[in-house]
Amino acid sequence: MPKIILKTIINSRIEICFDLSRSIDLHKISTAKTKEQAIDGKTSGLISLGEFVTWRATHFGISQNLTSQITKYEKPFHFQDVQLKGAFKYFIHDHYFKNQDGKVIMEDQFDFKSPFGFVGSLFDKFILTNYLKRFLEDRNNLIKLYFGFVI
Repeated sequence: MPKIILKTIINSRIEICFDLSRSIDLHKISTAKTKEQAIDGKTSGLISLGEFVTWRATHFGISQNLTSQITKYEKPFHFQDVQLKGAFKYFIHDHYFKNQDGKVIMEDQFDFKSPFGFVGSLFDKFILTNYLKRFLEDRNNLIKLYFGFVI
């Protein structure tokens, strides 16, 4: 089971980072290159516990829909989104936030697995892990660059 752990340090308040990380609108901006659109569920604003969103996007030249739901929520320290339907065999994405030395440490823990057995495992290892890490970095860098000045 592949797991991505990504830490991002932001000069901001924890509540701002928490809210921006669950913003549907910010996600749309950070995924402009894959033209992600929220097509069902929570389609704008801040997603919260029990709510779901269905995204339509093109990845690796394939148009696909992915539905995830917020299954854990402890504002402003942690929330979790889990795939309900989509291309993955499963994914669980934990978002953690903590204050440290006047800054916010955001930590993404992303567990996932592709379908298709051994071939899927190879795809995860050699292609998808790096692709998803860059995807998360793009979102976090957007938060850091545009909203990290807010203290």
